[in-house]
Amino acid sequence: MDLLAALLPHLVNGVSLGLLFALIALGFMLIVGVMEQINLAHGSLFALGAYAAFVVMAGQLPLPADLLAQWKQVPAGWRYVAALVAAPIVAGGAGMLLELCLRRTYGKDVLYGLLFTFGAALVIEELIRILFGTRDYVLPLPRGIGGGFVFLDLIYSTYRVYAGLFALGAIALLWLFLERTPYGAIIKAGAHDSEMVRALGINLTRLRLWVFAFGTALAGIAGVILAPIWGIRPHMGVDAVVPAFLVIVLGGIGSFWGAVAAGLMVGMVVGLSGAYASEWSLLSMYLLLIAVVTFRARGLLGKRSVLEV
Repeated sequence: MDLLAALLPHLVNGVSLGLLFALIALGFMLIVGVMEQINLAHGSLFALGAYAAFVVMAGQLPLPADLLAQWKQVPAGWRYVAALVAAPIVAGGAGMLLELCLRRTYGKDVLYGLLFTFGAALVIEELIRILFGTRDYVLPLPRGIGGGFVFLDLIYSTYRVYAGLFALGAIALLWLFLERTPYGAIIKAGAHDSEMVRALGINLTRLRLWVFAFGTALAGIAGVILAPIWGIRPHMGVDAVVPAFLVIVLGGIGSFWGAVAAGLMVGMVVGLSGAYASEWSLLSMYLLLIAVVTFRARGLLGKRSVLEV
């Protein structure tokens, strides 16, 4: 029991981190499924969401001085809600603009799209450096979700529990949207056979635009939630896109619950190794990937996907 009690805070941190990894990966996977395109700028849009939240929370909005002063007097809780709304809108809007530019690569070798999104990631990161500099920022939090609480004589981070519950709720809503709405059915059909969707009279161009925006909006909202944990810095997108890609491969490309399970596994491994052997924290998730794909090449719940030849 003593060992379990000692491990419990790290398990809680690992679960919350894993759920956030899963949320980022699911947005990444939607784009891969419908567009058959790996978006290497996904992490940079994640960072853009975090910076958008910081601008809203810190009161650095491009407003007249009197309105800006009034905004800074708004309670932190309401400003945080506004940040949760603004971040996915900014990231999704940037994603739509990126998809419009990406259309010139459709029907060509997949390397064109990869190189384009890689270049877009560098451009977004450099724009962030120009606008905000290279220093790290901390996202201000409302008092209600900051600090800690005591459970079983151990101190837990209130925010990490909140982050995990928020990510869990977002994943549940995403599943309901995909499984219980006609729009979700169209997205799933587009991921399975885009040409059949076109034949049924659905505007595939518009579908791709909105799926790209939706997937990048999920990255933006994950950026808000992870910002207080990781800090806000220009290259934080790399810290997000690598685990997201790893989670998709580990869980199985195209598998919703595979991504969730893989996200939890990665979060737990990173959380536990970071607590007891911090130098192994990043390496541990790659070792986990090697261990899984050695015995199951398609991942935990993977099936034949658009990326398989």
